[in-house]
Amino acid sequence: MHLRNAELFCDVVVQGSFSKAAEVRRVSQSAASQAVHALEKRLGAQLIDRSKRPFELTPAGAIYFDGCQQLLRSFEQVEERVRQAVGQTKSRVRIAAIYSVGLAQMHDYVEHFQFLYPDVMVTLDYLHPDEVYQRVYENQAELGLVSFPKEDKDLTSILWQEQPMVLVVPPSHELADRGQCPVSAIEDEPFVAFTSELVVRQKIDRWLRKAGVHVQLIHEFDNIENIKRAVEAEAGIAILPLPTVTKEVQDQSLKVVHLEEVEWFRPIGIIQRKQKSTPDVVSKFIEVLHEDPANFSNARRESAEVNASDEEKSSNRDAFSFGPLIARE
Repeated sequence: MHLRNAELFCDVVVQGSFSKAAEVRRVSQSAASQAVHALEKRLGAQLIDRSKRPFELTPAGAIYFDGCQQLLRSFEQVEERVRQAVGQTKSRVRIAAIYSVGLAQMHDYVEHFQFLYPDVMVTLDYLHPDEVYQRVYENQAELGLVSFPKEDKDLTSILWQEQPMVLVVPPSHELADRGQCPVSAIEDEPFVAFTSELVVRQKIDRWLRKAGVHVQLIHEFDNIENIKRAVEAEAGIAILPLPTVTKEVQDQSLKVVHLEEVEWFRPIGIIQRKQKSTPDVVSKFIEVLHEDPANFSNARRESAEVNASDEEKSSNRDAFSFGPLIARE
């Protein structure tokens, strides 16, 4: 139970939201909140400062989050060693991804892959970009998902997505209903940014300088979820990849404004170590990543219908051939 709560706690931190973590784990928001509360009660320490928006980890929470991530990785490694010891080793794909790829989005890909290949074990860790590269370098991950992938003699990179960068504002903002606006319209606006060590922040700074636009830096965060929460709280505006705000736009908690006269994109790349050949299961996962998630549920439904039809035919044959035996039982 404590391990399950630790998983939920890590998901809440990565997502920056109790509701989003609950959605991904297929539990209620109340269950996610209770899991974190149970950990806090057991530890006698507050892990999350809920009085701030977006919420923040307390010093104790930061220590616990780091420790839980290490614990969960160790648990996976122990399970793998046990499987090896009893001769039940599965094929596996280990993925390291930046936080902003999106837990819900990746969950769809992983779920569909495991539907297609149930005997393959998939692990997915969300990390700082530098840690993603490190995992791939050290063969602790077969695949890494990063933005603005860097050239490296030891790595190969495949373009996965090119995400349009858009202006994101709270519904109350004067630009909220414009639909589109020139970049100059955000001159001197309060701005919520990525932290300066991230490549996406450096790119946005460069784009704004080239456009001759100055903004007032209000907050910096190292993940998109916290940036979105700050914009929802009307702390400022932000420039974010369009796919990362789909849910908020649907919920009408954020508005998207397309920037005129510029074409800014965030490329997401699939990185892996250079090798003579890519393992078959890794190639299959890359193929799934290039499919449209909108088709995943259709594929599962069609498969279920085929299986149901086959079972019905088999049942009819069994009833005809072995009916008397079944009747005697």
